[in-house]
Amino acid sequence: MSTSILSLEPKLIWKDFHALTQIPRPSGHTEAVANYLVKFAHDLGLESFIDDVGNVIMKKPATPGMENRKTVIMQAHMDMVPQKEPESKHDFEKDPIETIIDGDWVKANGTTLGSDDGLGVAAIMAIMEEKDIKHGPLVALITRDEETGMYGAFGLKEGTIDGDILLNLDSEDEGMLFIGCAGGTDVTATLQYKDIEPEKDTVAVSVHLKGLRGGHSGLEINEGRANGNKMMVRFVYDAIAKAGARLANWNGGNMRNAIPREVKVTLTVPAANEAKLLKMVEDYEKLFNAEYNPIEKDIYFKAAKVDMPKGIVPEEIQDNLIDAIYACQNGVTRMIPTIPDTVETSSNLAIITIADGAASFQILARSSDDVMRDYIVKSLSSCFNMAGMKVETSGDYSGWQPDVKSPILAAMRKSYEQQFGTEPKVVVVHAGLECAVIGGVIPGLDMISFGPTLKSPHTPSERCNIPSTKKFYEFLVATLAQTPVK
Repeated sequence: MSTSILSLEPKLIWKDFHALTQIPRPSGHTEAVANYLVKFAHDLGLESFIDDVGNVIMKKPATPGMENRKTVIMQAHMDMVPQKEPESKHDFEKDPIETIIDGDWVKANGTTLGSDDGLGVAAIMAIMEEKDIKHGPLVALITRDEETGMYGAFGLKEGTIDGDILLNLDSEDEGMLFIGCAGGTDVTATLQYKDIEPEKDTVAVSVHLKGLRGGHSGLEINEGRANGNKMMVRFVYDAIAKAGARLANWNGGNMRNAIPREVKVTLTVPAANEAKLLKMVEDYEKLFNAEYNPIEKDIYFKAAKVDMPKGIVPEEIQDNLIDAIYACQNGVTRMIPTIPDTVETSSNLAIITIADGAASFQILARSSDDVMRDYIVKSLSSCFNMAGMKVETSGDYSGWQPDVKSPILAAMRKSYEQQFGTEPKVVVVHAGLECAVIGGVIPGLDMISFGPTLKSPHTPSERCNIPSTKKFYEFLVATLAQTPVK
């Protein structure tokens, strides 16, 4: 059996996904892939351009006899989350992704795969190449930097594109039709301070937490996965109280929408208490592994003596920051009352950096209810305000409210049952989809989100199910062939 994804079916979508894996495209670095996509469309003789904010737009005329169908906008995002295993030397700005076939799954070698949302983009590319399918007028919208703040969707200007139906190809459970999503707000708390010199007769110790599963801070926030920052604060609090430790720096998490999987802190401790601190680290490693088993496996929590830092955080500032981290709301706050198995409101303490006189905390708050989103944002802000931090919010977007009477929903439910003999599940997702933003720019869009089955996006364990990709693509083709008449 071939180990190359180029051997998989349908060949067009896997060919195009392979091409995307060869182009580095982490969030913030999408120029190369945008240029590639424009040339790809031009080589097919299709209209294509990059808009003012870096989104790629393609247009394909209707096939003969389908000119009277509603215009479909197919939408996906071109960027990917750059996460890798600690031992990986992969450079996301230079190196291609190395794909591996593992049974019914495609994964990457020690890094994120980029199937979120590379397979959505690849599906669009394949449809643009197809010569033997039926469809009405098509528009492709491939946005930039979705993962770091939906900058492409937020920057889309009114009048750039037009259409009647939006098919968002950025969902991760084949057989599900998503008709609503959570809104979100980025909360950033900062504080400037002046380092002080380390105390005499102390040693410096680096404490390293890794091996956590991490994951998507919306889709997997309810699975009980460990948040590295919230774990580390428990130890640091005790180390200060019981071993006289002082905080020099903290580096935890690196993506606003990923549950933090790795954290490093540097502490100073009286030389006489070094052995006590190291014993505390051993005890906490056993505690963490016992607490999180079987959700987390083989949690690594180790300490090593390091060179003395130039400065440490003043004691009062240190205590305020540690209290704020400890008190910060994290995880699920509330489920949707009418859909008890679906998360309504949550927050993720995603990124903490404390070093060289500056502290910064980044949290992504989500809710499908705007009132509850406002509540969680105010709750977080109050926590950081009490620590004397400056709090700023950004990237606000409302949730996408479901429309159970949507015409395209009715058509797609019928089509799916005809193709596969089962009914698709209609759901609301606790994640930010660009539908909520794009629907505000193009009023009146009839919107659905769907995709192949992905597991553990935003982590090096990300993988895509091969059979589900075939079903996803066949369903997309059938949906386009059955687009309603205007």
